[in-house]
Amino acid sequence: MSGLSDFLILVAVALAPALAYLVWVRDTERYRTEAWSTVLGAFAYGAIFSTIVAGTLEGIIVAAGTSLSKAVPGPEFIFLNGNSTAGLFFLVLVVAPFIEEAMKASGVHAYRRRIRLLADGPVLGASVGFGFGFLETLLYGLGAYVVGGLAAGLLLIIVRSFSSVLLHGSSTAIFGIGYARGRLLPGSGPGAGRGYLTAVGMHSTFNFLASIGVILAAAGVPSPIAAYGDLLALLVAVLFAVAAFGYVRAYVSVADYPALHGGGRFQPKPKARSVPPPGGPRRT
Repeated sequence: MSGLSDFLILVAVALAPALAYLVWVRDTERYRTEAWSTVLGAFAYGAIFSTIVAGTLEGIIVAAGTSLSKAVPGPEFIFLNGNSTAGLFFLVLVVAPFIEEAMKASGVHAYRRRIRLLADGPVLGASVGFGFGFLETLLYGLGAYVVGGLAAGLLLIIVRSFSSVLLHGSSTAIFGIGYARGRLLPGSGPGAGRGYLTAVGMHSTFNFLASIGVILAAAGVPSPIAAYGDLLALLVAVLFAVAAFGYVRAYVSVADYPALHGGGRFQPKPKARSVPPPGGPRRT
């Protein structure tokens, strides 16, 4: 029975921050706040479809790459070997960002009919990303629980809730910005393609910061120095994720006014749940 209660505790601790971020972003939108059924559906899409498909694809790529690197003599394909340090870094810095951001972006595309205003894009993107971050964090927490018990699982989930979960939501929200612009204001600026590459870059940068300790250890840096470097890099990674989330919320709060009215950024912001003026988005 204790195993079940521990599992429920881990689920609750992983789910609560992700849902809190979701509420925060949704309530930041000023016009026509997205319905709960929509944002929760996008959250579930990210948690179930995006996470599982991304993990499956990454597993297939790692297995295929490992087989290829073993079949071909020489160091040319060592970076594909999932059992090598080079292979691990290639997975974390290249394979995972491209695949995971693509699977999360598919969630924004799946809800494209709900994008009526520019702010809807990042809100839906954040919803998908937070769902992905929730389940991924829970799975990592369960792994830590198996090895070190409830305290270890909770600690990892809490740390990831203030870093990885925020990053997943923010990076997919950035894609949502580009996707919404391409759908509502085609030709007026960066679209879905640049949004996707920006999301991949954010994801890869975050993973690099989170891997600094492993990189320093692989480079032969003494353990005490590597530990301090790892802690500092983790702090920078958290600040990076927080800053990205702050940018997303700031964008959501002001994006629709200039698109609907023309001109520059609107100050002060319209009241939450205001009714947008007729006419639809206008080029800025």
